Amino acid sequence: MALFLFIFLGCSEVSQVENTAPKTPFIMVLGVAQDAGYQEEWKAINLGQRKPLYTVSLGLIDPINKKRYLFDATPDFKEQLQMLDEISETNDYPLDGIFLTHAHIGHYTGLMHLGREVMGAAGVPVHAMPKMKTFLEENGPWNQLVSLNNISIKPMQDSTLVELSKDISVMPFTVPHRDEYSETVGFKIQINQKSIVFIPDIDKWNKWDVDIREVVKNNDIILIDASFYQDGELEGRDMSLIPHPFTKESMELFSELSKTDKAKVHFIHANHTNPILDMNSPEYEEVSQAGFNVARQGQIFGFQEK
Repeated sequence: MALFLFIFLGCSEVSQVENTAPKTPFIMVLGVAQDAGYQEEWKAINLGQRKPLYTVSLGLIDPINKKRYLFDATPDFKEQLQMLDEISETNDYPLDGIFLTHAHIGHYTGLMHLGREVMGAAGVPVHAMPKMKTFLEENGPWNQLVSLNNISIKPMQDSTLVELSKDISVMPFTVPHRDEYSETVGFKIQINQKSIVFIPDIDKWNKWDVDIREVVKNNDIILIDASFYQDGELEGRDMSLIPHPFTKESMELFSELSKTDKAKVHFIHANHTNPILDMNSPEYEEVSQAGFNVARQGQIFGFQEK
């Protein structure tokens, strides 16, 4: 099995171990890049010097009940399903559900792999908010997945729990974003009384009627939108029209948090222009020195029982 980075959440502190998959439910980071992924350094990739970074997705694996779930279905769906197979050490149990954040290209188009031209899946549960549900049901080719029962849409409601087992629940919550086709949500995933918050896409923090600093304080792990590092990153583009929170803005907003709370923050969903994707960059070091983290592909958060 491939070597992954593991972080176990115990009662009061975070520790790191490697090379052994948790026996209790855990979260795996299946991708860290913005919608198109990050494959800029083709020469290095082809020489085996580095691996491509996939589009943002999480896997939730429950070894006890032999179930596994995806958060967002990305263009890298095939590779990410393979990652799930490797860490599960089996593909004997199926994909038990997909939770969608919204209808932008990097977050739902992987559903196409469930269709009859590829996997020919049968009734894979797809958890979707009301507008997202309507979008899939009324627009091709996605409505063919519905009519052929490749997927079975499970409606979600804002701030309403989806119970997956007695120890695992998922709660969607709406966030401000560019919602041409659907609403946008983040997720709070609770496992063994520990919580991980996943917000891959959002507009500026001041557009949300929730104080993100309180979200950090009240949860155990926070995976948040870091599409761009700072203003001016996109040449020739007015970045006020792409109002994601800059990584530097988020770090400044969180500057008064305690050391413990800062360590909960993991930046994710980085555009190919964001230098934090390069672990050797000064910007990556700046994030680390400030007490925050950059999410790593293959990273695992294991939730130990109390």
